[in-house]
Amino acid sequence: MLTQSHAEQIFKKIKKFSTVDEIEVIFSSTDFSLTRFANNTIHQNVAEVNEAASIRVAFDGKTARATTNRFDDEGLKRAVQSAESIAKVQEPDPDFLPMAEASGGKGTAGPSRSSDQTAAITPGERADGVGKIVAIAKKNKLVTAGIYSSAQTAEAVINSNGLSVYHRQTSAEVSITMLADSSSGWQKANSPDVRNVDPVRLAEIAAQKARDSRSPQELPPGKYTVILEPAAVLDLVGFMFWDFGGLAILDQRSFLNNRIGTKLFGENITIVDDVAHPFQSNAPFDGEGVHRQRVSLVEKGVIRNIVYARSTAAKMRKSEYKDKVGEIRVTGHGFPLPNEMGEAPTNIVFVTPGKEQTVEQMIAGTERGILITRLWYIREVDPYEKILTGMTRDGTFLVEGGKVKHGLLNFRFNQSLIEMLNSVESIGKAVRASGEEAFDMVVPAMKIRGFNFTEVTKF
Repeated sequence: MLTQSHAEQIFKKIKKFSTVDEIEVIFSSTDFSLTRFANNTIHQNVAEVNEAASIRVAFDGKTARATTNRFDDEGLKRAVQSAESIAKVQEPDPDFLPMAEASGGKGTAGPSRSSDQTAAITPGERADGVGKIVAIAKKNKLVTAGIYSSAQTAEAVINSNGLSVYHRQTSAEVSITMLADSSSGWQKANSPDVRNVDPVRLAEIAAQKARDSRSPQELPPGKYTVILEPAAVLDLVGFMFWDFGGLAILDQRSFLNNRIGTKLFGENITIVDDVAHPFQSNAPFDGEGVHRQRVSLVEKGVIRNIVYARSTAAKMRKSEYKDKVGEIRVTGHGFPLPNEMGEAPTNIVFVTPGKEQTVEQMIAGTERGILITRLWYIREVDPYEKILTGMTRDGTFLVEGGKVKHGLLNFRFNQSLIEMLNSVESIGKAVRASGEEAFDMVVPAMKIRGFNFTEVTKF
């Protein structure tokens, strides 16, 4: 793994090759391995080791970036020259800011994201984990497919204004699909610490979902009470957080335009962005090296704040919206420059209001409803009302009289996130969850009334 001191040494060399005053380098170092299995057997094992330097130059209100994974003098020199050549043909940006400074303040200190045990995972250990998953599939007369991956990553942001920040992290991930003739089950987990990822437990749950949903029956489309497991909640709500950035407001592409400070969701919805939360991951700084701050996004249903990169905060203070967006401050959520997206919160944590219920308790308190394991193929229909369409998958069940009765054919849904988060009857304990349509978050299971299903599938 690339160390901070090594990155700083390389930066000094890059700086010598540059003819401009301001230069920034984002270093990344990755050691990634993946074991893939299908039809109850491992069919692929891959490993990738790579280091890269993404070099941004800035002068006369212009900026550009070029990337190389060659750290010899020739490779670094060519990347610097490329960045400078691209910048020269850009139009000056009147809102351009100098690069971030080292005195930009500190964020909240978080727990270590690096685990020696995760870093030491071998192909043999991943194969052993897959073997246990396959054994559970065979025991249940099922066929399984999925992945088991492990990784070490390091990233650093260093610039000519004296800023130098560094973060190291590990990751372990298991995703399992269990297949029967007429049904399927799914589970997924990801954590910096492999001890928080239990392939056997995940396989057992996925197998049970596949068994219990065999020979699914058809239920007419309509509005139903639903119990969404955390992965399903994550993949839905993930579609709204790209709108919680200042540039989205300035561009008038956010569903929060003219809604900041209003009560948009139910009283039981409180959301923060908190990189220091013990269930979270990622670097404690953004794409410019600015330390991330904890931000209260939603408080008891009221939209309180949005996040800002440095340049967006400066633009917002001069805009016509400055008195309508709450507190304007640099929060350390910017993406590497140049970019068109600005910023977004990426360490989402739902703060549950107490009296949490387990999924089993939600089921027991439901006279008639639908239990949903996960969703997929989600697309946005109406950006301002945040209406989404998509399908259920890998474990959809009828709940009657407080019990899971049988599997159901999958549904297509059309559902407003605003209406959904106003209709949460009960909420679970927030957990680290993984899905397929959004980044990992700390979210709870939710029981929601009036969820709108529009069609029934044939599977």
